[in-house]
Amino acid sequence: MNMIDLSRVIVVPVVGCFLFGAADSASASGVEDIVNYVEYSATLSSAGQPTAAQLESVADTGYERVVFLAFSDHDESLTNEDRLVKDLGMEYAHIPVDWDAPRNSDFRMFAGLMAREPGKKTLVHCQVNFRASTFSFLYRVLYLDVPLGLAKEDLNSVWVPNDTWRKFIFAVLEENGLSPDCDTCLWESG
Repeated sequence: MNMIDLSRVIVVPVVGCFLFGAADSASASGVEDIVNYVEYSATLSSAGQPTAAQLESVADTGYERVVFLAFSDHDESLTNEDRLVKDLGMEYAHIPVDWDAPRNSDFRMFAGLMAREPGKKTLVHCQVNFRASTFSFLYRVLYLDVPLGLAKEDLNSVWVPNDTWRKFIFAVLEENGLSPDCDTCLWESG
């Protein structure tokens, strides 16, 4: 009799833990649950790597385009993301940006893609939203006339770029005739 009572005591917490875990998993499928998700406007957001369920939420939320800025062979990349996005009825673009050596031409390719249909609701993503937030920062400053200080605050909400990415930002800004200087711009991590 004690054995039966003991097994009931053990089974109930295990079932309770399983149900709690399932609820957590289901609640992490919304757009706002994507790693480092940031919404800049009604038509532009950036984030880290979404799951397949989160991509469904991206489509359900009215996004029309997904732009992936990392390499597809990364351990955290979503297998067949291009097919998943297309099957959900969205446009998919992939610009593989080398983490250790981003190039101005990578950004020019991104800006050209965005300029073709500037009003298209777009999610730009990479692995953790470092590349994507940087490209979004540059695009907003250079093409959407967002003030440098405001765009930099949004970038800082995700990360303060390291030396490689700071040099990249400065080079793209300089190529476009802008200075990275502003009263509120913190460019070095403290």
